[in-house]
Amino acid sequence: MVEPPAPTPVEPDIIEGRTRPGYVAPLPDAVTQDNPGAVRAPPPQAFPVDQVPIPDRWRLIQNLGLVIEDPLDPYNQNTYKGDRPICTNSDEDRERRARAREEAEAAGVEAPYGSARCFTPRFLGLEGNDWFFIVNAISDTVLEPRTFPIPVGVQTTEDPDRLDVFGNDYSAVFSQTFIAGFALLKGSTAYKPPDVEYRVTLAFNVNHVDVPERRVLHVEPTKPSHRTDHFLGVQEAFFDYHIRNTSKRYDFDSFRIGIQPMQADFRGFLFNDNQLGFRLFGTRDNNRFQYNLGAFWRLEKDTNSGLNAVLQRPRDDFVFLANVYRQDFLIPALTSQFTVVYNRNREGDEVQIDDNGFPVRPALLGTLRGRDYDVVYLGYNADGRIGRINLTASAYWALGEDRNSFFTDREADINAQFGAIELSYDRDWARFRLSGAWASGDGDPFDDTESGFDAIFENPVFAGADTSYWIRQTIPFAGGGRAISVNGRNGILNSLRSSKEQGQSNFNNPGLILAGVGADFDLTPELRVSANANHLWFEDTATLETLRVEGSIPQEIGYDLSASAIWRPLATQNIVARLSGAALVSGDGFRDLFDNLDGNTTYYSVLANVTVSY
Repeated sequence: MVEPPAPTPVEPDIIEGRTRPGYVAPLPDAVTQDNPGAVRAPPPQAFPVDQVPIPDRWRLIQNLGLVIEDPLDPYNQNTYKGDRPICTNSDEDRERRARAREEAEAAGVEAPYGSARCFTPRFLGLEGNDWFFIVNAISDTVLEPRTFPIPVGVQTTEDPDRLDVFGNDYSAVFSQTFIAGFALLKGSTAYKPPDVEYRVTLAFNVNHVDVPERRVLHVEPTKPSHRTDHFLGVQEAFFDYHIRNTSKRYDFDSFRIGIQPMQADFRGFLFNDNQLGFRLFGTRDNNRFQYNLGAFWRLEKDTNSGLNAVLQRPRDDFVFLANVYRQDFLIPALTSQFTVVYNRNREGDEVQIDDNGFPVRPALLGTLRGRDYDVVYLGYNADGRIGRINLTASAYWALGEDRNSFFTDREADINAQFGAIELSYDRDWARFRLSGAWASGDGDPFDDTESGFDAIFENPVFAGADTSYWIRQTIPFAGGGRAISVNGRNGILNSLRSSKEQGQSNFNNPGLILAGVGADFDLTPELRVSANANHLWFEDTATLETLRVEGSIPQEIGYDLSASAIWRPLATQNIVARLSGAALVSGDGFRDLFDNLDGNTTYYSVLANVTVSY
């Protein structure tokens, strides 16, 4: 019997790039090792075939086309919100993009994601695939009808029958602010601080105010009792550089130079502003320890909008700050902060007139002379919880020297104190709050010691914040000082300053005592309702009695009652509508100081605010 001939061998690669089904190529020769104890490399079969290494996670999203980007959508991944790196416009990347577009055109298909022309300016010299660009845009609209004691003009009045010190108390404010911010940063920002950051934020404000009396909005009595104003301010313009990482968990040291935000404590009692300065900051011990070292040169502010006026020469007013934060100190779940701030002011030889024609430095109080002063603030602040109780507390001691007290024209020592505490308890969707604050007042204006506490630039989030009548409204100190207010807008201290934006700190003041209760109710994820009630007193009325030339002024300011509703229709911060109402039921001390044409003893304010963010 004749054996049939063997079949002709079939080549495994019949067609280039394809393999005959069922054919298994022989394994490569075994790798032999002479070193005892070594582990043999796994064979190729051990590696998964459904995973392919890629250079970075961004290219995976681009190549698979998982997200179709819409530049106007801030919710999903968006290159202009820092969710993806921007193109760097290098020669290599330009060629790759052009080649991808040409291949897609030749194949008659749509160009793939990531092949569009790169419009990043080439002069920036950006390299690498870790540069991010962030755009922020905010529209902030405020409508605010309110009543407060409004003095009658000295030379003339709006109505000829007004011969008394105080006229009608109603006024209305409309304010529209547009904010645009741009940031360019480098680094893997999802899990560590950026290596480099450039940021610019501009704010444009248009405001209209209508009051019933002349010489309230303008110093000239011939100008009307309403005003429309606008201003463009630079709120941020800084360079941030990441010096180094100090641990595997990205504790770091960085510095920042330029116009930047700075808050000295948790609630903004002492210094909370955007100012020109240099700051060295960082963390240690897995972020449980944080520090800040800063030096700031205060910018002039626009009178009516409160925005930074960078085209004016900065003030001769410097702030040097150092603070440290430690988590779980003094007890677990409590963050303690220790702060030292030095405020050096040398504006005693200058006269500053605001945009409405009113003198703001020196303040038109007492001898009307300029002042230089040095103040050191020693502070302790705490934020956290003790069991189920949330706690926020601040304590400051101000020590220094005023070169020229406006009561005596002599040097005076500064020795003033401040304390505030807020306790809250959470119960499901409700939070109940207790608030208390005390700022020392000056008990003897002529004893060469100024003991009324004043801050540098306060913006407190406390006791109802800006929904509170006393915190939101400015009360003119008519009859005791010209262009002077008892308190400042968005502040709780009774500092008798021309303004916190352009005036100097004043430690000859009556101080403050505040006791308050409040509650927040998250009725739905979109709707929060809050209520707050504060009882206010002057801590000591000696300075008020001296400036008013009165023998006795009661301490009680009155009851500040407020309620607000915040609605977020998308359950995010992109659209926020707020409506609040507040009333000040004046006490004996307030009624002794102020009045109005109709004899009202209750003053109110309504705040309607809509914020839209991108």
